[in-house]
Amino acid sequence: MRSIIWSASVLLLPSAALAGVVAVGGDWRSKVNVQRNGFYPLDVVDQLEEATMTKVDEYMTKKIAAGKNNGCTLEKAGVRREWGDMTIEQRSDFINATLCLMKAPSKAPKDQFPGARSRYDDFMAYHLTNAGTLHDTIGLFPAHKYFLLAYENALRNECGYKGYHPYMNYDRYTKDPTKSALFNGNATSMGGNGAPDPKYTGLRTSAGTIKSAGGGGCVTEGPFKDYMATVGPGSPVMENVPKNPLSSGGGYNPRCMRRDVNANAALGATADRSYNLITKSKDINSFYNTLLTPPQNRTDPYNWGIHTSGHYIAGGDPGGDPMVSPGDPIFYFHHAMLDRLWWIWQMQDPDTRVNAQVSLGGSGASRKLDLKWLATDVFPVLEAHDGLGGHGGAFCHVYV
Repeated sequence: MRSIIWSASVLLLPSAALAGVVAVGGDWRSKVNVQRNGFYPLDVVDQLEEATMTKVDEYMTKKIAAGKNNGCTLEKAGVRREWGDMTIEQRSDFINATLCLMKAPSKAPKDQFPGARSRYDDFMAYHLTNAGTLHDTIGLFPAHKYFLLAYENALRNECGYKGYHPYMNYDRYTKDPTKSALFNGNATSMGGNGAPDPKYTGLRTSAGTIKSAGGGGCVTEGPFKDYMATVGPGSPVMENVPKNPLSSGGGYNPRCMRRDVNANAALGATADRSYNLITKSKDINSFYNTLLTPPQNRTDPYNWGIHTSGHYIAGGDPGGDPMVSPGDPIFYFHHAMLDRLWWIWQMQDPDTRVNAQVSLGGSGASRKLDLKWLATDVFPVLEAHDGLGGHGGAFCHVYV
C-alpha cells in the first residue's frame, strides 16, 4: 500500500490528481494505505497513533503465527479515515451511499415502528428502544462498535459504498467548524449548520451550559438539507420538537434536521484531552470513567467531558437527543472517533487490554450482542472487543 501526503494546496483536488505520489516510510506503512491532508498538522493523538502502529504490526504478526487472526491482516483491514483526509471522490461516494440508505426500504418491524420509512431510519429506531443496553457499562464500547459496523456494512452491502466509515477528529473542529470540510454545507460536506434560532441559547449539562454557537434551526445547506427525521423524539434537548404520535416514539413524526455546529462543544474534546485519556488511563475502568465523566475542574470553561463534547459538536434534533441521535449522520462520525480512541488505548498493550472489560456494572461474560433487524449475527460481547479479527474476522479495521 502507498501513503499519500496531501499539501494544503491540493486540499480539494480529486484523487486522480494525487496519482504518482511516492510511498512514505516502510514496515506497517507498506501494509496500510495512509492519506494525510497537509492542511492539518498531526496532533498529539495522531502522532501517538502512528507510533502505536508498530505495536499493532507486531501484535498482528503474533496473531497470524498463532492462527488466531481469523483471516484479518493489516493488508486486508478496512481503513477508517478522518473526513478531512478523504478525497473529494471518496466523500462524494460516502454521501451518495448515505442518501441511498435514506431511500432504501425499512426492515424494522412495522407494528413497533410505523414511523420508520427507510433503512436509515431502522438504525434510529433500534437505538430508540435499545439505548439501555447500548449505553450500560458492559456494552457501551463493544455494542457501539457492532452498531457502527452494521451501519458501515449497510452502506457497503446495500448501497454499493466501497470505502469504510470516516471519523471526526474533534480537535479539527475547535476553531470554526462551520468552515470545515465536514460542516461547511457544500455538496461534499455532511451538511451545514442549522439556521439561526434566537430561542436556542445552549445546552445544559451536568458541568454547565454549552453556549449556542448561533445555530439551532433547520439545516438548509448541503446534501441533507431535505432529510426528515421520522421517529422520536426520545429525550429532546431542543425546544419545540414535535411530539411523536405514539408514546413509544416509534410513530411517524417527520421533521427537519436541526443543528448547532459548535466549537464550544469541540473545545471539551481537544487532542490534549484525548491524549491524556489514552496515556493516563491504566485500566479499562479508568478509561471508561475519564471518557464519560466531566473533569472535576471548575476553572475549565469547556468542562463537558469528551463523550458529551463529541455528541454536541452538532447537537440539535435528532442528533442531540440521546435516544435517537443516529438520526443525524454525524452520530456515526462521533462514535467512530470514540472507537478510535478505545482502539489506540487497547493497542498500547494489546495482550492485556483487548479483552479488558469494564467491571463497574458487574460481569458481562454471558452478555450477547443482538442488533435484531439491523444485522443477523448474535454473539458474545467480548468478540466485539477485538477490532482486528474479532467475531471470526468480521471486525477488521484500522484507524489512520
